[in-house]
Amino acid sequence: MAVGTVLVTGGTGYIGSFTTLALLQNDYDVVIVDSLYNSSKVAIDRIELICGKRPAFYQVDITDEAALDDVFAKHPEIDSVIHFAALKAVGESGEIPLEYYRVNVGGSISLLRSMSKHNVSNIVFSSSATVYGDATRVPNMIPIPEHCPIGPTNTYGRTKVMIETVITDHVEAQRRNNKKAGKPYDQWNGALLRYFNPCGAHPSGLMGEDPQGVPFNLLPLLGKVATGDREKLLVYGDDYASHDGTAIRDYIHVLDLASGHLAALKYLRENKPGVKAWNLGSGRGSTVFEMIKAFSHVVGQDLPYEVVERRQGDVLNLTANPALANEELKWKTQLTLEDACADLWRWVENNPQGYRQDPPAKLLEALKASKA
Repeated sequence: MAVGTVLVTGGTGYIGSFTTLALLQNDYDVVIVDSLYNSSKVAIDRIELICGKRPAFYQVDITDEAALDDVFAKHPEIDSVIHFAALKAVGESGEIPLEYYRVNVGGSISLLRSMSKHNVSNIVFSSSATVYGDATRVPNMIPIPEHCPIGPTNTYGRTKVMIETVITDHVEAQRRNNKKAGKPYDQWNGALLRYFNPCGAHPSGLMGEDPQGVPFNLLPLLGKVATGDREKLLVYGDDYASHDGTAIRDYIHVLDLASGHLAALKYLRENKPGVKAWNLGSGRGSTVFEMIKAFSHVVGQDLPYEVVERRQGDVLNLTANPALANEELKWKTQLTLEDACADLWRWVENNPQGYRQDPPAKLLEALKASKA
């Protein structure tokens, strides 16, 4: 008997696929909607390979409300949504802002409208630490707590703030209206999960991040340098006020991040808090140079890089204070930066073509042996 049925938007993407895997491993049923704009349907095969269960899948764009309505109508058992579907490149968001607002904000509104029509009342939203912007502008806000003033410095971050606001207004209105009408109201809830820098891959080496086109995140880019697909890593600025001049980020293993989504969903179902925000992070900041060193160590060679000027909208320090999630969600990171680097390298080294190649036989044999 399933614990519940969850619609995962963007479920073939990096974090979405790992969260789908975690849900299935914890006895949830999963329905995925994804446009496949920046992901591959093969992720679903790998999920099944690892856990023996397969989510339902619909190729649907998050902005297509009628198509979302069809999915909810076909699956009346859906009781919650975990919402990842979005465009997510900080640099690109400044070049094509209208598209980011259309897809990210417009898509979220389509989703919430469709959820309302089908009486699906719990949403866990994949927000971002970018909502805080430059937290060093406020005294005593590093590591960043949830009460840090919001102040995004780029379009991507601004779309996340808007969606947080839309979800908050919507859930609070539903509660108010139902309460006024003498109906049950506390089933309407939202979790806003602000996370820092997801990284790593599945320890089996069979699932990982496989962006279509050029990756934008540090570790996948390092992976491309290590396999020779890219000549060198570009380091954006070495004149920050950190000990080595490069920006500080809080890296979180994607398996830990996936379990954080389950913890948030469980909290909504059990405690019915209305809307709450939690930071998901390790609380440990690492500079870009430290990350290059850690990944080079795992690969066994120094990876070439070149320092170039800062990117517009980048900030010095995004390190989480995860105390609230530790306490309320009973969740904390279990895996280290070294684990993330080792797992990422296992994925990249064995799957240089990502999901556009068959999984290596030796990894399949190792997976089979681990299940025996």
